[in-house]
Amino acid sequence: MAGMRAMLLEAPGRPLRLAELAIPTPGPGEVLVKVLACGVCRTDLHLVDGELPEPKLPVVPGHEIVGEVAGLGAGVAGLAIGQRVGVPWLGRTCGVCRFCRSQRENLCDDPLFTGYTRDGGYAEYTLADARYCFPLPPGDPVAQAPLLCAGLIGFRAYRMAGEAKRLGIYGFGAAAHILAQIARADGREVYAFTRPGDRAAQAFARRLGVAWAGGSDEPAPVPLDAAIVFAPVGALVPAALRAVDKGGVVVLGGIHMSDIPAFPYRILWEERVVRSVANLTRADGLGLFDKLARTPVATETVRYPLEAANEALAALRDGRLQGAAVLIL
Repeated sequence: MAGMRAMLLEAPGRPLRLAELAIPTPGPGEVLVKVLACGVCRTDLHLVDGELPEPKLPVVPGHEIVGEVAGLGAGVAGLAIGQRVGVPWLGRTCGVCRFCRSQRENLCDDPLFTGYTRDGGYAEYTLADARYCFPLPPGDPVAQAPLLCAGLIGFRAYRMAGEAKRLGIYGFGAAAHILAQIARADGREVYAFTRPGDRAAQAFARRLGVAWAGGSDEPAPVPLDAAIVFAPVGALVPAALRAVDKGGVVVLGGIHMSDIPAFPYRILWEERVVRSVANLTRADGLGLFDKLARTPVATETVRYPLEAANEALAALRDGRLQGAAVLIL
């Protein structure tokens, strides 16, 4: 069988290793995807750094996959060889648990996650469940890749924030720069909170039309209706609670976060709400791509070759990226 290049995680805490693997064969209901580009997500960083429990090991990370269908397993309908598709974090659900049966497949009791519990897109080819692939229009695959998680999770968090007129975003990275454009198009005021002293990120946010940009150690200039915390820093939760007005909501958009410190009840009182966002549903994807058909969004990306995946992860870890890192194949 022909081989493919892949970046392989063999144990948490170790760098990824460039490996030669067999090109997989799609089983029933699966498609073989030739990867064109794969975004580098903070979740990948949590996986590599050992902050996510019980990964499949060894595993090929990556769940912001843009590619072309290169093979069809038995029973696949609705996709064709050569078709452009996106493969997201949610790789499969059981369809029978109480969460799946109540339109909450993001909380499935027996899921598979791309690049975590099944191999992902840091490779020349990957397998995907055809039912969880999103057809994509023609376009630059590098620009599309961040939409498959940063866009999807950001959009789910955005909807959880309700009809907030004044929206704060803590952590201005890949998800935030997509979401800020969507929120601005919807007529919202966006307030960007970056790492203290990160003038480059603040300037980037201002270029995208935010109403204000400053450090996360600064008070909000106005009371916020809602805040979304993308940075995996638990200490930002009390800060966001202090920033939102009565009845406001604080949405936690990450899969992992450092411990949230104790905080006084008075900053939660007056019907403020803290809620997390877990994974995504296929309906989230359909909603996002429908929104993008009417609201063009420009993703800012930094390109890396596949074999430089460790460098891309290091840049993300160190806060040296504006926008999103994307591996190109």
